[in-house]
Amino acid sequence: MISHVTRLPNGVRVATVEMPHMKTVSVGVWVTVGSRHEPEKLSGISHFLEHLMFKGTKRRSARKITETVEGLGGYLNAFTTEDHTCYYAKAAAVHLPVLSDVLADMVLHSQFPPAEIEREREVIREEILMVRDAPSQYVEELLSEALWPGHPLGRPLTGTLESISGLNRERLFDYKASHYTGSTTLVTVAGAASHEQVLGLIAPAVEALPKGCIPRFLKSNHAKPPGKTAVARPWIKAVNDDSEQTHVALGFHTFGRRDERRFALRLLSVILGENMSSRLFQRLRERNGICYSIQTSVVSLQDAGALTVFAGLETGKLERALRFTMAELERIATTPPGKGELRKAQDYLLGQTLMGLESTSNQMTWAGESLMSFGRIIDPAEAEKNFLAVTPEQVRALAAEILKPSRLGVAICGPKPDAKKIQEWLGK
Repeated sequence: MISHVTRLPNGVRVATVEMPHMKTVSVGVWVTVGSRHEPEKLSGISHFLEHLMFKGTKRRSARKITETVEGLGGYLNAFTTEDHTCYYAKAAAVHLPVLSDVLADMVLHSQFPPAEIEREREVIREEILMVRDAPSQYVEELLSEALWPGHPLGRPLTGTLESISGLNRERLFDYKASHYTGSTTLVTVAGAASHEQVLGLIAPAVEALPKGCIPRFLKSNHAKPPGKTAVARPWIKAVNDDSEQTHVALGFHTFGRRDERRFALRLLSVILGENMSSRLFQRLRERNGICYSIQTSVVSLQDAGALTVFAGLETGKLERALRFTMAELERIATTPPGKGELRKAQDYLLGQTLMGLESTSNQMTWAGESLMSFGRIIDPAEAEKNFLAVTPEQVRALAAEILKPSRLGVAICGPKPDAKKIQEWLGK
């Protein structure tokens, strides 16, 4: 595999990962704008724009957009995060010109028909309500609010029912014009395509995009909620939900995605809860039958991050679950993992990465995320070297540094949650 990156005169970056042995190609158009760039009154506008890009251009109706790609046996989709939005498609490599044309047409020339805006507004309202009716998803939103209260990172990606109601066509067009520019746009292509071929397709399609500037965002400050003194206890967000289970989420503030400790952090997450061999899964499910699933993950943003723990269980088992979880966190913060345990975590992580990178869509994503984070495409061999260099003591030291009450946010969604008891069960 060979990768190339070219920056066009208007700032658009075009990256390719050439995989000549593959039969398919994946194309991604990335815009480095997400929910954290939004003022509160426009909360959810990035996600709203993502939806509207599929609703028609001068050349294609909404139906024609999807039929063009799906009629080739391919697929087309998009997603919005806190700091970027991505539109992507995949099909047989011979259809690269069509995929590139459809994506460029959508992102650059969407018309936002008034009827489609109102129709999609209702769709997003249903999406917001659907999340609230799904405790396992709603608890994720609550955790963001608990970790970053009063900050854009603590608001739902979808916005709220109130903010969505205030987004009219003029505001949508204005936001797109000021945020979808050459400086914020990059295109990544992976598969059976050459860099020259991709440039020949992409450069003419985006040449009219103004260079613009990189949008600012409010930096994270995990030490205290806005206007308040430093948090000396876990910040708890509890919501009553009349369901059979209680869903709980713990989040510990970490650091930005460029921090050198990110390799130890990811291994810490694997050891704690990313697979069935992990400590939390073995203790809570396998040995004690407290829950069906428990998992950890890492949130990685430019200037902030979090190590999170999610579990769903019967309400009566919540106390044991929290006490056992905190005990495992305390154990790894005081005693380094064995060399064998760390090596298994390293092998698991590297194996999962290599298997994923056999896919053109994952290579396209790897290239996009690398460019946004580091300004270059990271060689997987470089990442492997850094993960293998992590020592047991580095994992323990990092755990001791971040697994503290002052860094902890807690979200609970279940029948009559009691914040005082939760704090007691957390042992803090």
